[in-house]
Amino acid sequence: MISRLFGDRRRLAVLRRIDRPAAVMLAAAQALVAAIGWFSDPIWLSVAVAVQLALGGIGAVRVIGPARGELGLARYSIPATAGIAATLFGRLIPGGVSLLLVPIVGVILWSVTYLEMRIERGTGGRTLGDLQLTAITFAGSAGMLALFGTQTWPTPLILVVILVLPLAQRAAEARGTLGAEALGQALLHVLVVAQVGAGAVLLDLPLIVTAALLALAFYTWAGAVDALGGGASGRSVAVEFGALVLLGLVVGLFVYRP
Repeated sequence: MISRLFGDRRRLAVLRRIDRPAAVMLAAAQALVAAIGWFSDPIWLSVAVAVQLALGGIGAVRVIGPARGELGLARYSIPATAGIAATLFGRLIPGGVSLLLVPIVGVILWSVTYLEMRIERGTGGRTLGDLQLTAITFAGSAGMLALFGTQTWPTPLILVVILVLPLAQRAAEARGTLGAEALGQALLHVLVVAQVGAGAVLLDLPLIVTAALLALAFYTWAGAVDALGGGASGRSVAVEFGALVLLGLVVGLFVYRP
């Protein structure tokens, strides 16, 4: 009885330290749906993606809280986008190993929602946010390209662009731009990613390399716009971030095996 009493107290103490337990429940549900999608046929995979949209969308409103004009609205789409990326990317991992990764996926999805909650309170980090969006871009792109194959393009590339659009919108809003200006920056951001993706597909690069180049283009463009907004000269930004993309392309070409 005494051990059970102390066990209950410890359990309650842990629950009190968890900020918004609904975020944990949301991440657990998303991880479960993602795991189901890993082993499903394409039809049921589409159902899993639809469930991720519903869970992530409704759950984000419930967990993150009411909208605030100065923070934008794209942040509510990030949990759903992360869930979709996890569902698609997990299909690249062998079945026996992927089951062991379900708890890790749950923790990662929880961290995505938790970071958005921190940003909502004004305590989140910009660097972590950018890296998070880049990781979602990579995982979603790799899973989408593997699902459809590069030979069926431009279908997978169009779907990747649709997936990246809310991420680009979120990156623009994180820089402090809102409304039509944020949408314009997001569309330009997506256009850059699409151009890099089209080039990689036409070069017939491996799927993982193509996804890595897309993620690199996403991160580089976001960093370049942020640097320009901070007062850096256009020439230095073009040289620094252009060299980064060029380096990624050269590495991809060396990895390429016809």
